[in-house]
Amino acid sequence: MKLIQSRDNPFFKSLKRLAESGRERRKAGQTLLDGMHLVEAYEAAFGPVDSLMVTESALKPGSEIAAFIAGRETVVLADSLMRDLGLVESPSGLLALAKVPSAIVTVNAEIDAILLDQVQDPGNVGTLLRTAAAAGIKQALLSPGCAGAWSPKVLRAGQGAHFALTIHEEADLAGFIAEYQGSTAVTTLGEAISLYEARWAGPLAWVFGAEGQGVRPELLAAAQLRIRIPMPGAVESLNVAAAAAICLFEAVRRRLG
Repeated sequence: MKLIQSRDNPFFKSLKRLAESGRERRKAGQTLLDGMHLVEAYEAAFGPVDSLMVTESALKPGSEIAAFIAGRETVVLADSLMRDLGLVESPSGLLALAKVPSAIVTVNAEIDAILLDQVQDPGNVGTLLRTAAAAGIKQALLSPGCAGAWSPKVLRAGQGAHFALTIHEEADLAGFIAEYQGSTAVTTLGEAISLYEARWAGPLAWVFGAEGQGVRPELLAAAQLRIRIPMPGAVESLNVAAAAAICLFEAVRRRLG
């Protein structure tokens, strides 16, 4: 095992650039995965990661991480260096450098989908992808302006959902809606029908918009269903991830009877 203790180490500097810059991740075609769960999920879907890094404190005998990396080539980072990467508030002690899977599969206009319109918060994007995967959706389209799907914070919030989805970034949502062979639904606080009264058949694409401003007017106009979630309480709106969970699992409830 190689031990790195200096911030001036070239490999650590490359990790720091990947941690901080979406441009660097796109240029390198790589991202960083924090935690054993993400690493295991990635390797189950795509094979071995490029590199494994652990903290010195994670190597204590009998630890789960020590057992996981046994027999594998690993770089050891000083605990302070792992914290300096700033990926998450509480690093797990295990980090992987991995290739970003490319969405070589073309967009499918005949199956369920989730469309994210300029959702900028990484935690929301990751949670939306996780909810979509849990609801059985297989593809996600992210417009320009969304948080990068393969950023470490989005990956952490997604908890492996990325590896169950085909993810299309920088997607033309209006073009997809125009060609979609099923129903498209958008949540809005404006004139809309209750989620529990709305009717649809066949494939369904849900459109969820940015925090605060919602879905762009042109997408709102293009969607076939404008849906509101009944809220009899004193709160006027929901976080986009919470609203999506309600809508997606109402669709699941109907299909499962």
